[in-house]
Amino acid sequence: MTETTSQDSIRARLDGDTVRNVLLHAFLYGLAVLMAVPYLYTLSRSFQPTELLRDPRPYWIPPLAGEPITLEHYQYLLNNTLVVEWTINTFIIAAGATLLIVVIDSMIAFSLTRLDWPGQGLVMGVILASFMVPYYMNIVPLYQIVSDLGLINSYWGVILPAVASPLGVFLLYQFFKDIPAEYEEAARLDGFTTFQVYTRIILPLAKPILSALALFMFVYNWNAFLWPLLVLSNETAYTLPIGLVNLYQGNIDTPGLHMAVAILGSLPLFIIYLIFQGQIVRAVQMQGATG
Repeated sequence: MTETTSQDSIRARLDGDTVRNVLLHAFLYGLAVLMAVPYLYTLSRSFQPTELLRDPRPYWIPPLAGEPITLEHYQYLLNNTLVVEWTINTFIIAAGATLLIVVIDSMIAFSLTRLDWPGQGLVMGVILASFMVPYYMNIVPLYQIVSDLGLINSYWGVILPAVASPLGVFLLYQFFKDIPAEYEEAARLDGFTTFQVYTRIILPLAKPILSALALFMFVYNWNAFLWPLLVLSNETAYTLPIGLVNLYQGNIDTPGLHMAVAILGSLPLFIIYLIFQGQIVRAVQMQGATG
């Protein structure tokens, strides 16, 4: 009798867990679909002809309204605008800034957590204090410095100020500090130099957080608008956000073009996220485990 009661209790608990898992997954999938609806609607409208877009009745799939799918909006962007040049400019700036941020900030975080030198606490305090300084307070002196260096309307004028962000140092500092010291001690016994410890021990262990930082910085610099707008005055040097905003303002009566602009502006980031999403999940898991 006791054994039967125990089995019934286990079965009831398993059934309850199954129901909760089903409800949780249904809620998460429903939330994902709900969040994807605006993007799918934008994608659908970008392939609809202008006549259908002006119809007060919304259509998700053009053939259902008796109209074929059209590429006219994308063809206009590719043939009559500098969207390709803007995309290349944005990629160079975002990739260059991201690469420098990952390399420089990882070196700074390594020196603050794995080396012993006077003034470490002061330097870390300055980095933390910089978070309290509003970004807009630095625009005028930063622009003056960039102008004096002759970097106006150049890639470096946008990239170098972006590298000075303290966020990367702060994130890597927390992660590097949690790496067990035994790894470094074993490497030292094997004759590793400080640089070898950094490149062959610390960086491989920090690959998930470095990938997550690279993604965050790439997205941030890809979407940057104010600073590139101040530095880049030539239309051929515009980044994609600046160019698309100007294009949007000049075509107020073309909703299909607006939809195509939105798709082209977000598609590269969507692809980048799909590539690095595994690294982001591992970074969160490792940070939670070490914390």
